Amino acid sequence: NLSEVSEFRLLGFSEVSHLHPLFFVVLFSLYILTLMANTVIALIINSDNTLHTPMYFFLTQLSCLDICYLSVIVPKILENLMVGTIGISKTGCAMQMFFFLFFGVAECFLLAAMSFDRYVAICYPLHYTIIMNSRVCKSLVAGTYICGTAVGLVHTIKTFNLPFCGLAINHFFCEIQPLLELLCGNTSPSETQVIVVAVFAILGPFLLIIYSYICIILTILKMSSAESQQKAFSTCSSHLLVVTLFYGTASSMYLRPKSSYTASVDKLLSLSYTVVTPLLNPIIYSLRNEEVKGALRK
Repeated sequence: NLSEVSEFRLLGFSEVSHLHPLFFVVLFSLYILTLMANTVIALIINSDNTLHTPMYFFLTQLSCLDICYLSVIVPKILENLMVGTIGISKTGCAMQMFFFLFFGVAECFLLAAMSFDRYVAICYPLHYTIIMNSRVCKSLVAGTYICGTAVGLVHTIKTFNLPFCGLAINHFFCEIQPLLELLCGNTSPSETQVIVVAVFAILGPFLLIIYSYICIILTILKMSSAESQQKAFSTCSSHLLVVTLFYGTASSMYLRPKSSYTASVDKLLSLSYTVVTPLLNPIIYSLRNEEVKGALRK
């Protein structure tokens, strides 16, 4: 009775096993580099009093989320690249799915909170310190973690209470879509659940970001001087790049039906938002931000 499985097998990149050594070196290097870059950003912000503002408070939280998000996934990928197909217990798989969803959804809502911060800073500059006080910032961050916990629990409990008719997960971690392939019988309700939750966790914050930036752009266009417009837009450009990277890959992964699922394509998409995006975030914010570069030089 395969519905009572106690262990899954992660196939990883078994179709290109001859490239495993190369993949291991590249991925391990990116992992270490990403950990170092995000850690440096967090340490710089915490050590420099001039950066103790809401924007950099959120940036510190983003760096911490990226470190945790990456560490949930990459160690298993590296193990898979070293030894080939590996086993993972059902409990371990459920825990990996939960934390992956927890950190991923928390990052979605954190990016929305960061857009709200930029909206207040540009549209209501005289009231910025009053609106974005310490209590509000901490409440927004707490809200992101609550949403992440809720989505992670709902998906994980629902998925792992269903019967499985397979053991081999054609992926390098316990991703939702490959697990749906292993469920017995009709998977349409589970597929619908994934899309509904994705709409809440991905599209919801994204719409808030779009609304914030519509207001920001309208405000910038009303500014009298080109210098003021350029300065205002420069404070948002880094965040816009990060949002585009993260939401572009995440939405292409989850806001589509299971019938369009292709294992090789989805592995590449998963690598982009689990490995590449956390590496690019600190680079984007440090290279495009004079205050961070100044603090780094000090």
